[in-house]
Amino acid sequence: MAGVDDRDTREFAEFLRARRARLRPQDVGLEPGPRRKVVGLRREELALLAGVSTDYYQRMEQGRHLRPSDEVLDALARALALTDDETRHLHTLARAVRRPVRPERSRRSPEQVPETTRRLLHTMSGPAMVLGRHLDVLAWNPLAGALFGGLDGSARHERNVLTALFHHPDAREVCPDWEASAIEYIGMLRASVAADPDHPRARRLVGDLSVRSQDFRRLWARHDVREQTRGTKTFRHPMVGGLTLDWDAYPLPGRPGPVLMAYTAVPDSADAERLQLLAGLLSPPPTPSRGVATEVLGLGPRVGSERD
Repeated sequence: MAGVDDRDTREFAEFLRARRARLRPQDVGLEPGPRRKVVGLRREELALLAGVSTDYYQRMEQGRHLRPSDEVLDALARALALTDDETRHLHTLARAVRRPVRPERSRRSPEQVPETTRRLLHTMSGPAMVLGRHLDVLAWNPLAGALFGGLDGSARHERNVLTALFHHPDAREVCPDWEASAIEYIGMLRASVAADPDHPRARRLVGDLSVRSQDFRRLWARHDVREQTRGTKTFRHPMVGGLTLDWDAYPLPGRPGPVLMAYTAVPDSADAERLQLLAGLLSPPPTPSRGVATEVLGLGPRVGSERD
């Protein structure tokens, strides 16, 4: 089909293949058989479950420029046991396949953090930061700076959660749940990339991480996608020890756009006590440190700004 971007069809096809390989026959009520060599479901098995012909499904996995209807996509989602996030992602990828090749877009404006949001960060008693759509850290309050470790010493393009996780040698030590965090953040990035695959920041970030990290290439190839709005994060802080915090993401004006990430501890818990202890260490404000914690995310004790 002329006028369709090969990158879109390739991404759509790779997502289907990755999700099919994830399923075992017994997951969908099929007998695996003694001589089975295929990892995951066979194409003909998935096609049968989705109610489409094997040839039609094979062409979708081969990226042969099909335009599946929403009904077919929903049937595939059920057959592949997709989550709600993955189903939305499948529809997003299919919309990209359906539309003509996108003309080159004009230069994107940098993501901005409203001044009112910066003031809000100052008033919040818990750690909070603003993450851009590609997981760039755009602003943060002092307690978030103390928790993660300081952004002041890092260049703006390095103030990124995934860059920190995959590039810093001590990331796994400071982040006990490193693999789970990496999978979570990569899934969030995939959802953002699908919405605008030609965004220069997305292409640079994915390209750089792919070149420099075998682990990123391995996890990116899983095609996991997540649009999480809350979760739990474990820290190993050199000054107060380990603590586990809940986080919630609150979208800022604009769609898609930055989100405000707020971290909280269960009241009267050991985590709350350690977080309070960390807050107490901020008065008087400490001088910027270059130790392990400050290097992992490059954060700093002041409220950050993308205007640096």
